[in-house]
Amino acid sequence: MSKNIGLWIDHKKAVMVILEDKVEEIRLIQSNLEEQLQLRGGTHMKTTHTAQYFPAENHKDRQYMEKLNKYYGAVISVLRGADSLLIFGPGEAKFELQKRIAHERVPSPIAAIEPADKMTDRQIAVKVRRFFQEHKHFA
Repeated sequence: MSKNIGLWIDHKKAVMVILEDKVEEIRLIQSNLEEQLQLRGGTHMKTTHTAQYFPAENHKDRQYMEKLNKYYGAVISVLRGADSLLIFGPGEAKFELQKRIAHERVPSPIAAIEPADKMTDRQIAVKVRRFFQEHKHFA
């Protein structure tokens, strides 16, 4: 009786395929960071009072980090208790999550971290099933 989880993740959403006792479940967690991502990195007004704009940007960055931490926390809550994890996706989110898992000392062994482009939920499920079938020593 093992619980293997495959996770496709980026900063917008996490798609988890949970394989346990020949039952497959797919869970989706949205980050709600889309609107915040558009706000970050905007242009600043160039005036003699530029310093007054720094606190606002710091506030935006704090809000962004709070949302990101809440998102990763929700993902980790599902990953707890897994016997093996496959983490994949585009960008840096997979590595940020790996650091967070290590920092929180979550006892979920990571079998692999792989790059992957955008995928449909069905493609994600197929990849996860194949991975754990090919790597039966994780099952």
